[in-house]
Amino acid sequence: MEGIIPLFKPKGMTSHDCVFKLRKILKMKRIGHTGTLDPDVTGVLPICIGKATKVAEYITDAGKAYEGEVTIGYSTSTEDASGEIIEQKKVDRMILRSELIQVFQELTGIITQTPPMYSAVKVNGKRLYEYARQGIEIERPSRTVNIYSIELLDDRIQFSGENISFRFRVSCSKGTYIRTLAVMIGEALGYPAHMSELCRIKAATFSLSDCVTFEEIEAKVENGTVADILYPLEAALAHLPKYTINDKIVEKVKNGAILPIPDLLKNESNLIVVETQDGQALAIYIHHPGKPGMMKPTKVLRTLV
Repeated sequence: MEGIIPLFKPKGMTSHDCVFKLRKILKMKRIGHTGTLDPDVTGVLPICIGKATKVAEYITDAGKAYEGEVTIGYSTSTEDASGEIIEQKKVDRMILRSELIQVFQELTGIITQTPPMYSAVKVNGKRLYEYARQGIEIERPSRTVNIYSIELLDDRIQFSGENISFRFRVSCSKGTYIRTLAVMIGEALGYPAHMSELCRIKAATFSLSDCVTFEEIEAKVENGTVADILYPLEAALAHLPKYTINDKIVEKVKNGAILPIPDLLKNESNLIVVETQDGQALAIYIHHPGKPGMMKPTKVLRTLV
């Protein structure tokens, strides 16, 4: 079995829990997820099966999109709804829609975030959430991420109340903590805040409409039609530029040959998918660091075509 299953991750499970459950359902070990989703978060979690695990990193590295809810008025230890309240400040004024839009604009583009203590980031070989569970707070390395867009999914002109909640949609680069973005939105408005709900609606080229549930997967296993919900590994590479080669070059690619970069792709991203004329991805190439105008394989995906 080989391919990608876009799983709808339910609330209350870690990404690893999902992999563990699928290994039992599919009765195979070579299964991997494509980026951690917090237990409270639902939505798109592409799962790579068999040889498709080779392309998991390219889904992980691609952009993501989310829809969720920010609540202003109190913050929590985990920056989401599952944590303990650590700061409260009642909203004592009217917040205008125009003010929210302005904050969204200020947080669009390249921004710096500090990962929350309850996260899977490793510091000194240990995940931050392990320190947090022991009550230890340590210095975390900040990171730059790219917020492509933030959209307010609420038609109110003004917001009032001791605690204010509103829905939003965000498109962003890998490594973005939406929990932390929610906190940053609150800070810009002068109040503590947290992410009260979140759903990932897109990961690379996979969206909610592509997803299947555990129950649907189990039903497919029972009637022997799992292939119906498997996407080919090429689906994980759909967002990358392609170079189609003829049969004469196929053997060279399978043996790791260095190739000239096609003129049309010289200004493209560093990753190029080399594929056969019938659309089978053979290898991922990168610009050669020591030979201008040339590219070399960073990962061979198939040795037999």
